[in-house]
Amino acid sequence: MQVTAEAPPAPTPRLGDDELLEYARETASQRAERPTVGRALALGFLALAIAALFLPEHRGLSAVALVVSVVAYALARQVQLEFPTFWLVPTEAIFIVMWFVLPLRVLPLAVCAGMLLAETPAMVRHRLPLERTIVANVAACWHTIGPALVLYLASVHAPRWRDVPIYAAALLAQFLFDFVLLLVAQLAIVGSISLRDHARAMAGGASYDVLLAPLGLLAAFPAYKTPEAMLLLLPVLLIVKRIASERQEKNTKVLELSTAYRHTALLLGDVIEADDEYTGTHSRDVVDLVREVAARLSLDPDEQNVAEFTALLHDVGKVKVPAAIINKPGPLDADERALMDTHTILGQQMLEPIGGLLGRVGRVVRSCHERWDGTGYPDGLAGDEIPLVARIVCACDAWSAMTTDRPYRPALTQEAAAPELLRSAGTHFDPAVVETLAAVLGL
Repeated sequence: MQVTAEAPPAPTPRLGDDELLEYARETASQRAERPTVGRALALGFLALAIAALFLPEHRGLSAVALVVSVVAYALARQVQLEFPTFWLVPTEAIFIVMWFVLPLRVLPLAVCAGMLLAETPAMVRHRLPLERTIVANVAACWHTIGPALVLYLASVHAPRWRDVPIYAAALLAQFLFDFVLLLVAQLAIVGSISLRDHARAMAGGASYDVLLAPLGLLAAFPAYKTPEAMLLLLPVLLIVKRIASERQEKNTKVLELSTAYRHTALLLGDVIEADDEYTGTHSRDVVDLVREVAARLSLDPDEQNVAEFTALLHDVGKVKVPAAIINKPGPLDADERALMDTHTILGQQMLEPIGGLLGRVGRVVRSCHERWDGTGYPDGLAGDEIPLVARIVCACDAWSAMTTDRPYRPALTQEAAAPELLRSAGTHFDPAVVETLAAVLGL
């Protein structure tokens, strides 16, 4: 299985005309260098793989084994699963069977032939650039060198359970060659990369290789004598392909649903803004802060979605509060304040019946004016009793309110608002949230 990692896009700096021209030239130069790197990797692999053909014979070459191996590998390459940082291609089981049915000196070129055969339909159907496609696939074959070298030096022939440590070493060599190959490719594209991030991205694909390896070893026992037996692995790969297709359909539906939710939320935001311009624009300002704080606090993607929608809709209940109270130029009296304080409950009542994500958001909206010390409203929750997303929105909401013009007072400067925010940590706000918000704001 090959794992194709996605390089993060390089940021585009804000430059003057002369600097922008120079930046464009450098970027074009980098783009021109990338094919050169690919060609160098491809040529290096071919030189090594062809040289391996002149090694002393390890085992005889069967034409049937070669054809079946190349075709099976090509068919396995048609199965692809998309993950956030890589494409997973479950060829590992077929690859391991090839360890035992082909001469190891032929193994790298056989895998290369399988990869190119797999690309043929796409090249014909989509008219992919021939040279670039060939170079990319040949360059990606470096992972075959490690296992072939380990197994050749260990004089591995028939599959044997007692040789499992050798097979594990061959698999480790595959990961090492794959790691270095992708690292070189990433460095050629972006210029620098975190080794930790690179290792984390590679670990996801490697874990699937480890899971598929025993399946390949089991199939190797019958395939050693009857190479056609490796074709019995194809139904398993067809199941994986079916799962991949269903997963893609599910992801598409989730994306469509997420888009629908977001449009619904934006529509509600427009309703708020139409009724009260301050509340509408204020809610959108809070969204940006909440996104940053939630990401820095390492909330999972699902909770970050909830945080984003909560930030946008935390004041939605105000559409049911009389405009005279919302826009009153002076302090509210006790009755007006009591009515204003119901807006979180009103927001929950508006959102919760929708269900799904917005239903969850409604429950968090209810708690967005609770205080860390338990003196907030409507339920008097304290500390960790308050949902983390509500604590984040509360602090970001207060900061935006302090630094925005209100009907009864002008906006505070950041210099004036910062001490108030920091002073309220541990009483009004969650100290950890304030610390993170201050870092986001550069206070």
